[in-house]
Amino acid sequence: MGNKKLRGFLLPFITLLVFVGIWQAVCELFNIKTYTLPSPWDIAISMVEDSAMLGTHMLATFYLALIGLALGLIIGIIVAILIHVVPYLREAFAPLLVLSQNVPLIALGPLLMIWFGFGWTPKLILLVLVCFFPIALSILMGLGQAEPQLREYLGMIGASRWERLKRLEFPASLTYLFSGLRIAATYVVSSAIVAEWLGANKGIGFYLKLKFNGFDQPGVFGSIVCVVTLSFLFYYAVVIAERLIIRWRPRSEGDWKGASS
Repeated sequence: MGNKKLRGFLLPFITLLVFVGIWQAVCELFNIKTYTLPSPWDIAISMVEDSAMLGTHMLATFYLALIGLALGLIIGIIVAILIHVVPYLREAFAPLLVLSQNVPLIALGPLLMIWFGFGWTPKLILLVLVCFFPIALSILMGLGQAEPQLREYLGMIGASRWERLKRLEFPASLTYLFSGLRIAATYVVSSAIVAEWLGANKGIGFYLKLKFNGFDQPGVFGSIVCVVTLSFLFYYAVVIAERLIIRWRPRSEGDWKGASS
């Protein structure tokens, strides 16, 4: 198992090194200009020179994405539970939920900034709209996957609707929740970049816009490296949280009797 884990880490790392090496070699052999395609070395130098500024902007984007993901998680759980408990809400709100995912961010962002200004509010609304849908949909699927026999058993021993939700249905939906959370974590950073690009005075999106307007290609690629790094950080943080939180064990009938008492 240890060799398998080591191989799972080394193979992607070696592949990345080979890719970067080929990129560097192509830039050197064909004398590609920096303003067309900067080499990895040029990008690294640019990032080192701008390290202080990059650190400040990365931290701003990290906080924005973290708060947006947390709010999306909370709202997604609430929406899923409400729809599960009150079934007719599914038909009532389904078109609105789908509509919220089909409005382009580049079109919705300016409207939110007109309505709510250029502070954190429009950016967080944008991130919540991106994050809550996959989380709510995943949890909703999970809530319906609880074992029917256990559901019937809890009903027979007098467990309330809330007790069934708390002790059976919601725990059964945790694996689904983390599936949706991984999807949301994948998109939250790129969505934060879009929000910062549209209107902000700090963050990687703001930094990227400055470098793009200044035709600083190494700086643009350095911004992309930061975005990818933050995206990996959020994704693997969710993976680690899932491994720490979900520790399934078989439950006997005595466990359910104790839980219902």
